[in-house]
Amino acid sequence: MQVSQEDFEKAQEQLKLLKKDPGNETKLKLYALFKQATEGPCNSPKPGMLDFVKKAKWDAWNSLGNLSQDNAKQQYTELVSSLLSAESSDRKKDASPEESTHDGYETIQVTTKNNITKIMFNRPDKKNAINHKMYREIIKALEEAGKDDSTIAVITGNGDYYSSGNDLNNFTNVQPSEMEKMAKDGAVLLKEFVGHFIDFPKPLVAVVNGPAIGICVTVLGLCDIVYASDRATFHSPFSQLGQSPEGCSSYLFPKIMGLAKANEVLLFNKKLTAAEACAQGLVTEVFPDRTFQKEVWARLEAYASLPKNSLAVSKQLLRSMEKEKLHAVNSKECEVLKERWLSDECINAIVSFFQKKSKL
Repeated sequence: MQVSQEDFEKAQEQLKLLKKDPGNETKLKLYALFKQATEGPCNSPKPGMLDFVKKAKWDAWNSLGNLSQDNAKQQYTELVSSLLSAESSDRKKDASPEESTHDGYETIQVTTKNNITKIMFNRPDKKNAINHKMYREIIKALEEAGKDDSTIAVITGNGDYYSSGNDLNNFTNVQPSEMEKMAKDGAVLLKEFVGHFIDFPKPLVAVVNGPAIGICVTVLGLCDIVYASDRATFHSPFSQLGQSPEGCSSYLFPKIMGLAKANEVLLFNKKLTAAEACAQGLVTEVFPDRTFQKEVWARLEAYASLPKNSLAVSKQLLRSMEKEKLHAVNSKECEVLKERWLSDECINAIVSFFQKKSKL
């Protein structure tokens, strides 16, 4: 299909839109095709050997021989179009690097982009409450993220909540004869879950986008950095539910906050604002909610460009001093919790919680 004079002129205008230099060879080809299209075959005398630029242009034009003006217009227009398409494609690649989605998850979303593997709690209609399936999927995601090519891993929540903690429906519909098995299996699952945070080999960052409750608060002490929106809150209502601390918080929170502040949180259910959690050392930095995502992810992408192996080795060195102690604490906490879950006090507290909830 022959191009019109209008298409040819449009191509000349589009050529001016190119941001990148297409290179001398392409520029000579464009020059030659333009001359052939507007003047026909080369008709000017051959320049002297020492006039390199003019000679290169003459050679390019002359090489087209008797190519018709219409065909020259066609080739010129097609070449300009291909240059613009290639540049547009490059810009798209630069603007949005490939994000790969990890399949096989229902309660979380796992993606990798810019050397960051993001594990996102994805039950927004349930305030990202963690049910048994979600526990297992987070364990699997941490295993995979520990072995993939990413530099750092990030945990965050989808929607208004970071996570409302343990889905208390985990405790419902359990027959009295199954209580002991439920408590035993729950303790095994929890121990494995927390163990994966203890053993995670790379920098692990929590991006707390909203309220955080229970287990998702306690394991923050096992993360390397915790960034929070100013609308986030931190609440561990263990005694309110007849339970006891987990996530190594019985050991780490007094170290992080000091014993008196940790007691308020772990014994007396004090809910911390993001600013209070930051002042007490649980949170690294707090950001205004309106700029939270933009500021945090820009910073994380900068971290993820650092040498990967150096970060991993340094993280493991820092953790190695405490690792054995943390696993021992985790085991003890899970043993105590197993007993708590079977106690009348805990069962009554959970029943009371659901009764209050049903009246709301």
